[in-house]
Amino acid sequence: MPALQVSWIQIENPFNMVVKANDTQKRQFMGVSFDLLTVGKESMVTKMNYKAGDFVPEHKHPNEQSGYVLSGIYMLRLEEIDEILIKGDSYSIPANTEHSLEIIEPGEVIDIFTPPRSDYL
Repeated sequence: MPALQVSWIQIENPFNMVVKANDTQKRQFMGVSFDLLTVGKESMVTKMNYKAGDFVPEHKHPNEQSGYVLSGIYMLRLEEIDEILIKGDSYSIPANTEHSLEIIEPGEVIDIFTPPRSDYL
């Protein structure tokens, strides 16, 4: 990829530094629809679009995951701890930590992963 000149710095691989709303990539993982918003060298931002009947079973991954609830109601299970999440709540899940998510009321959640999840690309 050719170098991109951005004001005073030169970036060899700009990844998805700016992604316009119309250019987000629609994806699915474990039956859940999400928008891949942007991917950097060290992080990834997604918008999860949870609908009625969705459920994210217990799993873990080598990525730290932080999230912000835009809408909906969820039951987050982190190892042995259950927490209800509502609009405005946020969370951080350490890498390699078992977790699951029950969708109580459909909605949207912004998730940030570090490093980027290769299985979401």
